[in-house]
Amino acid sequence: MRIAMKHKYSKYLNGLGLLFVVWSINFSGLNKHYFSAKPGGDPEERILARVDSVMEMMTLEEKIGQMTLFTSDWDVTGPTIRATYKEDIRAGKVGAIFNAHTAAYNRELQRVAVEETRLGIPLLFGYDVIHGYKTIFPVPLGEAASWDLEAIEKSARVSAVEAAAAGLHWTFAPMVDIARDPRWGRIMEGAGEDTYLGSLIAQARVKGFQGDDLGAVNTVVACAKHYAAYGAALAGRDYSTVDMSERMLREIYLPPFKAALDAGCGTFMTSFNELDGVPATANKFLLDEILRKEWHFPGFVVTDYTSIDEMINHGYAADQRQAAEQALDAGVDMDMQSAAYYNHLEDLVKSGDVQEEQIDQAVQRILRMKFLLGLFDDPYKYSDEARQKRELLSPEHLEASRDVARKSIVLLKNERGTLPLNRDIRKLAVIGPLADNHQDMIGAWSGAGDAKDVTTLLQGLRNVVGQRVVYAMGCEADQDNRDGFAQAINLAQSADAIVLAIGEKAYMSGEAASRSDITLPGPQLELAQRLKETGKPLIIVLMNGRPLAIPWLAEHADAIVETWFLGTQAGPAIADVLFGDYNPSGRLPVTFPRSVGQVPLFYNMKNTGRPMDPNNKYTSKYLDIPNTPLYPFGFGLSYTTFSYGDPRVSRTTMQAKGSITASVEITNTGKLAGTETVQWYIRDLVGSVTRPVRELKHFERVHLQPGESRQVSFEITLNDLKFYDKDLHYKAEPGDFQVFVGPDASTERSVKFTLN
Repeated sequence: MRIAMKHKYSKYLNGLGLLFVVWSINFSGLNKHYFSAKPGGDPEERILARVDSVMEMMTLEEKIGQMTLFTSDWDVTGPTIRATYKEDIRAGKVGAIFNAHTAAYNRELQRVAVEETRLGIPLLFGYDVIHGYKTIFPVPLGEAASWDLEAIEKSARVSAVEAAAAGLHWTFAPMVDIARDPRWGRIMEGAGEDTYLGSLIAQARVKGFQGDDLGAVNTVVACAKHYAAYGAALAGRDYSTVDMSERMLREIYLPPFKAALDAGCGTFMTSFNELDGVPATANKFLLDEILRKEWHFPGFVVTDYTSIDEMINHGYAADQRQAAEQALDAGVDMDMQSAAYYNHLEDLVKSGDVQEEQIDQAVQRILRMKFLLGLFDDPYKYSDEARQKRELLSPEHLEASRDVARKSIVLLKNERGTLPLNRDIRKLAVIGPLADNHQDMIGAWSGAGDAKDVTTLLQGLRNVVGQRVVYAMGCEADQDNRDGFAQAINLAQSADAIVLAIGEKAYMSGEAASRSDITLPGPQLELAQRLKETGKPLIIVLMNGRPLAIPWLAEHADAIVETWFLGTQAGPAIADVLFGDYNPSGRLPVTFPRSVGQVPLFYNMKNTGRPMDPNNKYTSKYLDIPNTPLYPFGFGLSYTTFSYGDPRVSRTTMQAKGSITASVEITNTGKLAGTETVQWYIRDLVGSVTRPVRELKHFERVHLQPGESRQVSFEITLNDLKFYDKDLHYKAEPGDFQVFVGPDASTERSVKFTLN
């Protein structure tokens, strides 16, 4: 068989199979066609054979290039930028680029990689598509408040479609860190405090990003981050250290990563923190023992921004050379931005400190992903400007954004039926620094989102009742200036009701945005207090990326809606809820404390030997504040009401190989149709190690018409009762259990059963 040579390499041997490679360069780009003497067979084996065929042609320098990820000069998400990245592409010294996007821009960079380098290996383009690319959805913590897995997957799907249309192959999402400390700014980027809910959301987001076929042109590779336990940063301070037992690591912080892996997540990102004295980027226990050997992860591991370099500051590496060796030895395949591999791996191989086989293993994983994406077949498949124009901010995507946004809104208070507002309202005063704010609506980590595409709360309300809405800013959220108070109060006095939009600026949450004080910043609380004095109904619209301590508002406001940062369609979504076009159904994915002094505060705590007793000083409590949260995990109100019957179990004893069914009757006792999120929690009453007071094990969103009742059931199996025992064996122990059901984690409705 003869094949015309159109490149300096036309055929070469790969193991026992003869592979032929034809490289065709034309004006439309590079096409590579691989022909195997052994067609058919296992798809994974075929891809690995193609990977090996490429690697046989690569020099050590080119292999190290595939392990190197540099940022472009389009966006900067860290402290340094490498001005020579385009020259590095041309020299084959970089295999992936992040912060480069749009179809045309990435096409040109890809052209350099495939047409001006020796081997023409395509680039992998990554970007922080966290909650939308151009059409922005609620921040992830807000989306988690929907408890709607289908909607969350839809959000990720739209994000992937837009990102892929803009030349991207890879998103640095989902962030699956469990976070119990609202001081930590990156709590906004995850799914909150609960492992079970967080695991389900991790899977939904991975499925949304990656779809059913990574080779499809509208999917992107997901990246589970930050591996691992970053959400437990000490003092709630970003980049801080983490210290915990292996039991806590495995029970609380690792399961969402395993869930992401089980959903097919293609890549993992290391975290900035140390764990058990070893930085995550060099932690063999995490990267090798658990991720590779125990979980059999086939994808590749990338560092977070410059985290190899940062091991020097940790005091774990003496210099960058040692840090590079430590990271590779632990199992890091790709170095983001530090250039540690770029600078030192070749010398480490020559000195014998690193084996080339270690590099080959990493490169194989990276090239495998490029083949799965179809980049070797068509490097320009993601560089279609017509598709980009058609997909970005399409009507369908904007409607999806609005739908997810309103599902994410949590009604925290509604005294005397203040909400929904009447469309015939004579005058509505809309006040606050976030009422007509475009930029903050899209929140932190908002991809390529543009503030000009945002519909604000003010505009959303005016779209409903027109010029009967009057507006005053009142104050800024981050400036100590009260000059606008007088105008706001005057407007409020002439109105029938006040909508006060307050909270945080977007920059106050997210990466590098930890806060020691989680009350309302600036003079916003004082503005609310002055407006309350007018006697008009005071409706608080909270916009924030973390739980806030708002005890005065909780006591004195007439209504409170938690809207987070809802994205491009924030205004219409909030208006839908305020005017009753959508009955709020969101539930808190994280506990709201009364005070920062309660932090960390989470529902699935352990009991103590001296549980809180209000009549006994010498029990576990504060002198100045209740132990209970301001709003518990799972909390959320509706414009209708629901009642719960007594929970029952099908049997009071359960065999290890069997199951029992818990059930309860739910009734809509109000006048409107609505959705109730029925939550099931289990407590193991006695164990070989102490167990939490309760753990979420199941939930179901139930939509009921007025007066309608429905039986809601939960099948309890042995897996629902397992935990890591005193010897770190994952098992269920015989004994007594209590199953709780209700609208949030504070429910006391329960029934007991025994595992034999």
